[in-house]
Amino acid sequence: MASLVYILTGSNMGNSLNNLELAARRIHESCGKVLQKSSVYKTAAWGNTSQNAFLNQVVAIETFLNPQELLSKILSIETEMGRVRNEKWEPRVIDIDMLFFGTIHLNEPNLIIPHPYIQHRKFTLIPLVEIAPQLIHPVLKQTMISLLTKCEDELMVEKLDVN
Repeated sequence: MASLVYILTGSNMGNSLNNLELAARRIHESCGKVLQKSSVYKTAAWGNTSQNAFLNQVVAIETFLNPQELLSKILSIETEMGRVRNEKWEPRVIDIDMLFFGTIHLNEPNLIIPHPYIQHRKFTLIPLVEIAPQLIHPVLKQTMISLLTKCEDELMVEKLDVN
């Protein structure tokens, strides 16, 4: 049976817009059918703020993979695109995070679903609200709109016009 998965892509190195487009294409090719993509948003860096702003986008996919299989594919895409992991919150060519996997709640050493920071990050919530405003967080039992109205993140999130 297929699962509906929401994924956040982000980039702040190289041609970030092209990186997001390539990531979405590779996700479609190896992970599952892309059903919807949010607009692209420019966001000040979170965590390590002394770096370039990020471009972010939420992608909704339908997949027949299980969470660990999907994680493996995502990590492969990141590596193929040049992602190197040295430090937490460092600049990156591409970052691909699984936000929600259906209504699954998973807490494993290498994968936590739903993503533990969703409710704290406007750069995640704003594109989620754009494409799935009534999506209910399976742990917090609140919609994305509700979580956004309560989010205390003050970083700038700007919708880009990239038609």
